[in-house]
Amino acid sequence: MNKKISVGMMATIVLLAMTVTFSVTMLLAMRLFDSTVSSVKEKESMYSKISELDRYVRSNDYYTIDETLLYDTISSGYMVGTGDKYARYYTASAYTELLNIQNGTLIGIGVELARDQTGYAKVMKVYEGSPAQDAGIVAGDYITSIDDVDVKTMTSVDAIQARLRGETGTTVKLVWLDAEKAEQSVELTRSGYVSTTIDYQMTSGNVGYIKIRQFDSTTPSELDYAIRALSGAGATSLVFDLRDNAGGVLDEAIRCIDLLCPEGIVAYAEDKNGSREVLGSSSDESVVDLPMVCLVNSGTASASELFASCLRTLSGARLVGTTTQGKGTIQSSPQRLSDGSAVVVTVAKLISGDGTSFDGVGLTVDAERALTADEQAMYYSFTLDTDPQIQRAVSTAQYLSGSSTVTAMSEQEPAAETGETPEAAETPESPEASGEAAADSAEAGEEPASSEAAPEE
Repeated sequence: MNKKISVGMMATIVLLAMTVTFSVTMLLAMRLFDSTVSSVKEKESMYSKISELDRYVRSNDYYTIDETLLYDTISSGYMVGTGDKYARYYTASAYTELLNIQNGTLIGIGVELARDQTGYAKVMKVYEGSPAQDAGIVAGDYITSIDDVDVKTMTSVDAIQARLRGETGTTVKLVWLDAEKAEQSVELTRSGYVSTTIDYQMTSGNVGYIKIRQFDSTTPSELDYAIRALSGAGATSLVFDLRDNAGGVLDEAIRCIDLLCPEGIVAYAEDKNGSREVLGSSSDESVVDLPMVCLVNSGTASASELFASCLRTLSGARLVGTTTQGKGTIQSSPQRLSDGSAVVVTVAKLISGDGTSFDGVGLTVDAERALTADEQAMYYSFTLDTDPQIQRAVSTAQYLSGSSTVTAMSEQEPAAETGETPEAAETPESPEASGEAAADSAEAGEEPASSEAAPEE
């Protein structure tokens, strides 16, 4: 009797379990079906609109459609339509070029350009072993024409860059003005060359100056070499020039921070739900025990902002210049598509190791040094010895190292940020320094928005 009741109870329990499972499964399936149908309907509506538009244009347009251009433009427009201001679509050729830039191997003529108030492309740097070097082009020359097209008619430095780069073995005709303003003309054959992201040299007062143009795969090794060279030459402090450094590869910037800073968390990635994941940390294996200054401006963005922020919080570096751009988001690595093109989207917010975010606000500096209108016009003509912002950064570095009794820091700098005692922060300046500070307070200019700089061509 007991056995029969037990079996019956078991059968009832199994039946109830099956009923509940079936009901839950059906409910979830119905919700999934509704969601799928809704998604399918939305996609169908979108594709139907594009199809309708395409049929009309092909039936009535006078011009012949370039199919590749059409597809690339549609893809680019889709990325713009997402509302993600940092999302980007790369054509197949643009993606290949991006990889070459990040790997330090480019196909072109081997120059780094900027466009100043003349409207022409000023040569800022010529790379070793490049076609431009072989042709006798040097820094300070001006490229005025590319393939018989006036450079002044080109919309941006990026447009000039597009004209200069191309496949190995192809040619490009250049007209340029040399130091004597004599017009030169040459037809160059594009070829590969190795680019660098760092320049360095010793300044007066044993201050090591390091210009970082962007963070790419070669930057950590270049930075390590530069620091060793400057330290070996007797540098007592370092200035990192990050002006107009738009960032680059975040992982490489973190590796550079690890070369300099003591142990600590460098950065977090914060997703849209607020969850944080550690992106990287610095160890104590390689610590640079020298006073450091970061020179920044409104063109300092993303990975270069993180670099400056971490040097300040982990190593006590001072920031000189003007407030940075405030791009504190993380983009995905380019996702390659089937036709060789690629897309990038924003995946998280970038949080500094101290838990702060500079997204949308930028980093404020410890010593403000903007450029006057006249200085802005001369921005690309300055040398290491005449650039007023570099000189402010150098004098700050000298003060930090104790090689100068004159502080170039602002009197309003908070003692809590500098790590100094209030007495040290209130060290009186000499008449020369006070005069410079007074002049700076009257200089409310910024770096010229119209002055453009571009990476290697």
